[in-house]
Amino acid sequence: MTPLLLSAAAPGALELGIDGQRSPRGVVQLCLTRDPVSFPGCSGDTSAVKRSVPAGERTVRIEGLATGSYAVALFHDENGNGRLDTRLGIPREGFGFSRNPPVYFGPPSFAAARFPVASGATGQQVRLKYLF
Repeated sequence: MTPLLLSAAAPGALELGIDGQRSPRGVVQLCLTRDPVSFPGCSGDTSAVKRSVPAGERTVRIEGLATGSYAVALFHDENGNGRLDTRLGIPREGFGFSRNPPVYFGPPSFAAARFPVASGATGQQVRLKYLF
């Protein structure tokens, strides 16, 4: 009898570049999710990847990702309080999304920020936007 060989897709990796930080203060909070309902804050997604990286970091590598569609949301938490500060609902700190979709009233949809991850490395470059 011949053993059954199952082939699993090799895990993927994300090389995320971050541009446009106006200062090296604080941290960049990152959320990577496959769940459209949990985007952009990763709330309720137990398989989401959340990272806090020093604001001076320009690249982040996330390995061991299953293949599929993902979206990234991030913000520059300049004062380090762990949340995106707003004034009258308008972000006072920098924010950005994968694929850099236009932002009007509220965050973009998951579909607008979605990108594929396959086996091997995938790259995304996110430019932070500041409204104040």
